Amino acid sequence: MGRTTLIVLAHPERRSFCGAWAEASAAAAGAAGDRVLWSDLYAQGFHPAEGPDRYTEPPEPFDPLKAQEWATARGMLPADVLAEVEKIRAADRIVFHFPLWWFAPPAMLKGWCDRCLVHGLLHDVDRRFDAGLLWGKRALFCVTTGSRATESGPDGKEGETRLLLWPLAYTLRYCGMEVAEPLLVHGVHGYHEGARKAGLEARLAQVLDDQAEVIAGLAERPLLPFNADAEFDAEGRLKADAPSHSPFIRHIP
Repeated sequence: MGRTTLIVLAHPERRSFCGAWAEASAAAAGAAGDRVLWSDLYAQGFHPAEGPDRYTEPPEPFDPLKAQEWATARGMLPADVLAEVEKIRAADRIVFHFPLWWFAPPAMLKGWCDRCLVHGLLHDVDRRFDAGLLWGKRALFCVTTGSRATESGPDGKEGETRLLLWPLAYTLRYCGMEVAEPLLVHGVHGYHEGARKAGLEARLAQVLDDQAEVIAGLAERPLLPFNADAEFDAEGRLKADAPSHSPFIRHIP
């Protein structure tokens, strides 16, 4: 059985660079013989807000985790969520395409995680992190920022883009997935003029041309490092002899 790649696009304009980049990923995966699935969230009209109105007579008071578990047990997941779950479960790898807005992925993508990474189906209390139900799947983030590369590093005024992506990466890690080093394209916005606009267009055209190589090499792309379950103590704290890979999980002096 062949490999399956899921493209998740979270941009309201399919004609945007994000849209073209997602299509380049899909074309590269298809050319490699993959079965390609799409989740173009805005085009689908996906509703990102979780809530009781998404369910038929959910338990009261409303608790998202309990509602998802309840609906899973009864075969009553919302149709839009079930469609996404089936794609997630089928995929060997998921390529996410999105811009950063206000130092985070669009709310559409956060809502997709909130609703579609279903408790009781794609994770539960006992099956997460190293025991995650999505173990063996690999994700890649293809991300644009309006900020320049110089502003987007560890000493940049806009904050380090890799750290801004950590919560989304750790969401997938929670479910057991591997997350590859993100692919970042900076300075993408509609206010360039003249030579700067021409330079941007040439740079973006090169990114599209290079995407086939990126997708072909995804299996060998370095992964974001995360601590293993065994590196935490019984209280969930990082052990003194364990490495720290991120300011989000670090040793206290």
